[in-house]
Amino acid sequence: MSESEETAETAESELNEARRLLVDLVEIPSPSGEEGAAADRLVDFFETHDREAWIDEVGNVHAPGDDAVLLTSHMDTVPGDIPVEIESTDGEPALWGRGSVDATGSLAAMAVAAVETGVSFLGVVGEEVDSRGARHVIESDRAEPGAVVNGEPSGWTGITLGYRGLLAGTYVATSESGHTSRPENNAIQDAMDWWSRVEAEFDPDEYLPVFERVTCKPTSFEGGSSVDGLSVEATMEVQLRVPPKYTVEDVREVADGQLDAGTVHWYDRVPPVMESPRTAAARAFRAAIREAGGDPRLLRKTGTADMNVFASAWDCPMVTYGPGDSDLDHAPDEHLPLTEYDRSINVLTDVCERLTEVDG
Repeated sequence: MSESEETAETAESELNEARRLLVDLVEIPSPSGEEGAAADRLVDFFETHDREAWIDEVGNVHAPGDDAVLLTSHMDTVPGDIPVEIESTDGEPALWGRGSVDATGSLAAMAVAAVETGVSFLGVVGEEVDSRGARHVIESDRAEPGAVVNGEPSGWTGITLGYRGLLAGTYVATSESGHTSRPENNAIQDAMDWWSRVEAEFDPDEYLPVFERVTCKPTSFEGGSSVDGLSVEATMEVQLRVPPKYTVEDVREVADGQLDAGTVHWYDRVPPVMESPRTAAARAFRAAIREAGGDPRLLRKTGTADMNVFASAWDCPMVTYGPGDSDLDHAPDEHLPLTEYDRSINVLTDVCERLTEVDG
């Protein structure tokens, strides 16, 4: 047996309860829309520790507790089959598997910290597609908590305070069919021209950080002759990422202003969020990370997360935190060092204790 195999075997045999929860959740496939088995495992974990836990009508797991802090992360992962195993990576055991970083590591760490400290816990569905779990919570009659800690990978010393927003839509154009030698635009050209004008409006200074830019990205395109051959049709799915200096409505107005043919149905709007580093939650994380021997890092992320959804409805301090390297999100080599997972639990537990003492 090789040294790495011996290390992995030892790590597997010495799993404590916190690590076992993580391994179990990663072993349970939970792509968006199929989170039920993972939800059941979480409910069982809380009930084993004499905590009330239940699953709501959309599949979210609720474990109510001290609402000075709400720990929340998503149960769903993107698709992808990565064999679940513990291997020695850079000299320490790491758990490989889909979701280990995004965001099952955060989810499991938060469940453990919630049991340790008695704070509230929420596991949500659908973050990877439409945040339907988080949206359902804010549309229900749930009271605003004292603080929200959203679970996404930041590294155990990282504290994420900002995310860009999202505007997503479907552009549709139709034109009469005609010989390709004619100079008039067809629907495909109309779509291409509109998107080129939108990109030109948001063309950034090359020195501007990505977080501060509007990023324009087409995500799919279909075009060609209609079934009856009488028209040319074009359909394009588009996304624009919105930095905090804009509102989603600002960006929509600019994009709509470039239309001279076709229509756009804007079907998803998520506002950007940028939290202050001076909130009680941010201060608690900096203190807890330093106490654990780390050097706190304040982060801004160019994507969008459930933190945006919660911040659109609740006016309480929020941060996003969780173990793992976010560069491994959705990657074929997704893996989480187990010592980093352990450290994140210690930090989360410390943060919850600090915030509940302040609230009390």
